[in-house]
Amino acid sequence: MNDIESRIVTIVTELLERSDREDKTVSLGATLHGEDGLGLDSLETAELSAILEDEFGTDPFGAGLLPETVTDIVAFYADATAASA
Repeated sequence: MNDIESRIVTIVTELLERSDREDKTVSLGATLHGEDGLGLDSLETAELSAILEDEFGTDPFGAGLLPETVTDIVAFYADATAASA
């Protein structure tokens, strides 16, 4: 797992812990919403968006994307890093 991947997994894990859902396992393939996934609601998604923007200066939600998995979020930052290189 690279630095961006591990940082994003940590951010999502910490968000879930604050929501008293530390029983959820955050992996790259984990879906963000729904009973079968991490179960983020709209408020938690907005909080995740704000945290990602604070951490990285931008976020996929603010860019008009609707990531469905942790991998989708990682891909957003990987693409942004590749575009700026």
